[in-house]
Amino acid sequence: MRLRHDWSIRTRMTLLASFVMGLMCVCFCGLVLLGLHNHAMSDRTDRILLADLRVARLIAHNELPPVIHEATTAIQVLDANGRIVAVSEQMVGKPRMAYFAPSEDDTRATQVTCSSPAFPHSCVIVVALRIHMRQFIIYGAQPVVPWYVHPVLLIALLGGSALLVAAAAIGAYRTVGKALHPVGDVVNELAEITATDLGRRVPVPEHHDEMRGLAETVNQTLDRLEAAVEQQRRFASDASHDLRSPITAMRVQVEEAQVHPDKTDWPKMADAQEASLDRLEAIVTDLLALARLDSSATHANERVDLGELVASELSRRIAQRQIVTNLQPGVAITGDRLQLIRLLTNLVDNAERHAASTVTVSVHREGDEAVLEVQDDGPGIPPEHREVVFDRFTRLDTARNTEAGGTGLGLPIAREIAKQHGGTLTIEDSEQGCRFVLRIPIRDPDQTSTSAADAVSDVRGRPGTSR
Repeated sequence: MRLRHDWSIRTRMTLLASFVMGLMCVCFCGLVLLGLHNHAMSDRTDRILLADLRVARLIAHNELPPVIHEATTAIQVLDANGRIVAVSEQMVGKPRMAYFAPSEDDTRATQVTCSSPAFPHSCVIVVALRIHMRQFIIYGAQPVVPWYVHPVLLIALLGGSALLVAAAAIGAYRTVGKALHPVGDVVNELAEITATDLGRRVPVPEHHDEMRGLAETVNQTLDRLEAAVEQQRRFASDASHDLRSPITAMRVQVEEAQVHPDKTDWPKMADAQEASLDRLEAIVTDLLALARLDSSATHANERVDLGELVASELSRRIAQRQIVTNLQPGVAITGDRLQLIRLLTNLVDNAERHAASTVTVSVHREGDEAVLEVQDDGPGIPPEHREVVFDRFTRLDTARNTEAGGTGLGLPIAREIAKQHGGTLTIEDSEQGCRFVLRIPIRDPDQTSTSAADAVSDVRGRPGTSR
């Protein structure tokens, strides 16, 4: 049974329940009719045999009349030569009803035939009884029991089946409707929720069933959606504010220069414009990087020795603070080398902006994870603000100044890169300053690289560096 795809679930389940109940009724009625039919056939055969035995009793007492008074069973008595010597009233003038006979070792034989000369248009049960003393054969016949046994029985079975199918259909329709009622409430509520009204939630059913799980999951999804939309709104607002600040400064400088062109120090103004443009470029670059990370764009998947990467990048860096490294060789991960460099650069830039004198960078392995730590000796971050700093355009009061060079996007970008690589970036406790800890699964725990064995344990030859 194939149900149309454009029908509702209630309709399909109702039809399915009706079909299953109908099939069960057909099977049940078939078994009932088969059993009753076999019982009726056996009972009718016994009745024919009893009639034959009554005739045999007449033969035994030499009281067999030419016409036997038998109301329900057709009787024919044949002698040894096959002549009809006695018949029941309804068989007068009719030909021999059957030509089979019991075997010599048996006295009775039964046969159902639809080609009897005496009953040309019906099927009958014929029971033949042999009388050995007189060499007589008694044939008795009655019509075959119809397959439906009796019209009243057939009507009762059909009526009962119809009632059961109707009850199953009504029960399934109401049950499915009641079960799907919460779905309708969820659909109606979702249809009314808009981007400006994300605070609404779908109703949760009282019963602890699948519908309740669906409603709770939808509400959880709406919670995440509301949080994401709110984050995007704050992000757009903060981005607009950060972009407007250098643009406003540039406009003021240009307008002032236009009012007093003779008194304007054009080289100085050009330097100021260039600084504002650099800040605009940094913000736009970070915004583009975040957009690519948010879109889950595919990235390179190569084997990267984390200690070797850190040593290589720090060796090319012009350090603003003393940088001390402790790099364990052979800590290999799978990821995008350029993104990992961006992550490292953002962490070190942030550490240098807030360090008093020293930044410590270490790489080591913990179990099946590669761990990168970047720590400064600055004032540190209070525990209640350790997650806030990963929000976009977030600056704490101690760092809220444009001269520090930060865009407020470095740490969010670093965390997104960590997530892209299946890892985590958190701020953990330290005795002094702030300690950023990156954890990424090891690429292959069984493989170790000796290429980083000669990695420099500290960066030399640069201003402000030592062991």
